[in-house]
Amino acid sequence: MSPVTFYKCLSEDTRLQCLLLITLKKELCVCDLTAALQLSQPKVSRHLAELRKCGLLQDERRGKWVYYALAADLPQWALDVLIKTADHNPEYLAGSLANLSQTSQIEKCS
Repeated sequence: MSPVTFYKCLSEDTRLQCLLLITLKKELCVCDLTAALQLSQPKVSRHLAELRKCGLLQDERRGKWVYYALAADLPQWALDVLIKTADHNPEYLAGSLANLSQTSQIEKCS
């Protein structure tokens, strides 16, 4: 993965937030992200598809839900950038993390 591809994929706010939330939580489903970001499922899914296309995420279908995690072959330098960005910018994700913790799995995904 080239640095240009990596940073272009991160250049949109929704994609960056999704990626950082997944970095912190290790794995999230679309319904987790829609609840966290307070966005529609189609919008979140569109951005997740773009992140998959960039090679940043991998997905796994479990029943009717699709779960996303960082790509297993993500270069270490890219992983380091994501971890440091998430760790050093708590205010950027504070609202999304609060939304995520307030919404139960049953409410989000039913």
